[in-house]
Amino acid sequence: MIKHIVFWTLHDEALGHSASDNAALVKSRLESLAGQIPGLLHIEVGLDISDSESSADVALYSEFEDLAALQAYQTHPRTRPWLTSWATSGRVAWWSTTRPELQPAT
Repeated sequence: MIKHIVFWTLHDEALGHSASDNAALVKSRLESLAGQIPGLLHIEVGLDISDSESSADVALYSEFEDLAALQAYQTHPRTRPWLTSWATSGRVAWWSTTRPELQPAT
């Protein structure tokens, strides 16, 4: 199993909406991927409640069957091509819960 976490900071305004409105849209779009992406086992999306300078606006936590499923998710047509219009930055972490999955898919 591969676990995947991403934190995004959004533009103050983008596409005619505030950062908080866009955060809600990002949350809705990401959550709509549940059951739509092969190998995506679990997805959670949270919005910032701390409102601190160091916090991100949106956090994604997801779990995948294996590294190949995560890689397929990242290129799937329903995933995040729209997010670049809203986000100023993102921080990503991947980790495996079993050693064999640390190896790239061939």
